[in-house]
Amino acid sequence: MIRLDTATPGFASAFDALVNARREADADVARDVAAIIARVRDTGDAAVTALTQQFDGHDLDASGWQIALDDCRAAYEALDADLRAALDLAAQRIAAYHAKQKPEGSDTVDAAGVRLGARWSAVEAAGVYVPGGRAAYPSSVLMNAIPAKVAGVDRLVMVTPTPKGEINPLVLAAAHIAGVDEVWRIGGAQAVAALAYGTGRIRPVDVITGPGNAWVAEAKRQLYGVVGIDMVAGPSEIVVVADGQNNADWIAADLLSQSEHDPTSQSILVTDDAGFADRVAAAVNAQLASLATEKVARTAWEANGAIITVANLDQAMPLVDRLAPEHLELAVAHPQPLFDKVRHAGSVFLGRHTPEAVGDYVAGPNHVLPTGRRARFSSGLSVLDFMKRTSFLQLDEASLAAIGPAAVALAGAEGLPAHARSVALRLG
Repeated sequence: MIRLDTATPGFASAFDALVNARREADADVARDVAAIIARVRDTGDAAVTALTQQFDGHDLDASGWQIALDDCRAAYEALDADLRAALDLAAQRIAAYHAKQKPEGSDTVDAAGVRLGARWSAVEAAGVYVPGGRAAYPSSVLMNAIPAKVAGVDRLVMVTPTPKGEINPLVLAAAHIAGVDEVWRIGGAQAVAALAYGTGRIRPVDVITGPGNAWVAEAKRQLYGVVGIDMVAGPSEIVVVADGQNNADWIAADLLSQSEHDPTSQSILVTDDAGFADRVAAAVNAQLASLATEKVARTAWEANGAIITVANLDQAMPLVDRLAPEHLELAVAHPQPLFDKVRHAGSVFLGRHTPEAVGDYVAGPNHVLPTGRRARFSSGLSVLDFMKRTSFLQLDEASLAAIGPAAVALAGAEGLPAHARSVALRLG
């Protein structure tokens, strides 16, 4: 963990290094992923079978390609009542929040008499990738699948790796709650390729969303254009802006909530109180020892953690925009003035009683967010990722006469005579 202070010489260069540090996997996986994609595209089921045996250690023909929807329902019904209620609450809140994102079309007639507008519609089929490696996240199932259903997707397909053929029942329960239509026991780059191109057994989809390892992320990147994707996500990250009036244990826990995700995760505290910074650093070290995820969290904190001391919290906000974090907590009594200064962040958590972790589960906004400073130009997963807009227009003789001559002139200027003729013939 590094300590920085804006008042010390060399801060600018040290902060630049922090901003530009590369935390994505160092392995060059592009060539391997390209080979996997080509193999699945060319040989379909045979490639998926062989790659699943190689990477997940089970025979799809023996263990079964699909998981029955009845098994998903049974997993839901077998849950502890409190856990089932928690998943139900999360699903309800996620659905309610995303329902408000559905866009309305438009249909108007302008002063020239031209009817023009736009119509929104859902994609026909969407695929959701659910990791099955380091941990199983039923919350990610809900966050990816529910917006698709709210958008009106007809066919929602879930793929998830099942090492040795095993799957976490919580993931199946979440699939049941979210209304997933198909569940396939496949993962990795081969699963993304199967969703994009289809195989003998699996029909292709139009959009693929969901987190995964470096191979999954690279497969989505390479297949963008064949299908739509949500984003190419990297390691998790959080920036906490906090004054000295906070409980140091609370802020330490917030920082570790991201560090425990992955050894490459990043947690940064920005504060105007050096004494508070010391107390948080001590609290992080104390809490690490009690975490079941200590090994991962400690590696992430020591390699990528940072505490930055600033003269005042207004000075913190340009630093936040430089970092463009996935998650931003504004742990102050009156967060709105600071929030008004934020330009780049995936999701912002306002006040001392709004830990980022509540947003991962039950608050409602989506937890699939841009990482690696991509919040400068992109947004979190939403209903819009599963929808598309079709524009339309309608002219009659009078409205064509009003605007058509300008089209003829512009087509002529561009050296496209057939374009000009197409309009001019109708003008008479």
